[in-house]
Amino acid sequence: MPNLDATDARIILALDAEPEATTLSLSRALGIARNTVHARLRKLAERQLLGSPSQRVSPASLGYPLTAFLRLSITQSNSDETVRALTAIPEILEALAITGEGDLQVRIAARDPAHLYRLTTGILEIEGVTRSSTTLAMADIIPNRMGPLLERHAHGPNGPNGPNGPNGPNGPA
Repeated sequence: MPNLDATDARIILALDAEPEATTLSLSRALGIARNTVHARLRKLAERQLLGSPSQRVSPASLGYPLTAFLRLSITQSNSDETVRALTAIPEILEALAITGEGDLQVRIAARDPAHLYRLTTGILEIEGVTRSSTTLAMADIIPNRMGPLLERHAHGPNGPNGPNGPNGPNGPA
């Protein structure tokens, strides 16, 4: 069962379009009561369903224009300690447990290739990391996004991005 309903999705999309919108302006733009908007935003925040504003900041704007993905193999016996050590590295933006080759997929930001080399060397020195493989991101073709999924959720299967809508896979040809 989804944690967000169509009204929540519409509110979040409106905030994407106007991040500093007031509850009153959101209410007017969406045609729903101001108290409803306020209560929905409060519940979303309480349930930790909204990402932090810092996620809107690009690493490049902080002087870290290089993005790389590390596939790490780790020993399972002390994985909690390994993850704690990885979490302490600010340049690690994200780590996902994966299947297939390796155990973790890590997204990392670096200032330049030399900095990336120092980071990966340091990561290999962490107890529990047994192997790494690095892939550089050449260009940000489709930036990290939630808008299309929120649009589908807000407008249903027949909305513009829904499976049956004009832009969806089952829409009119």
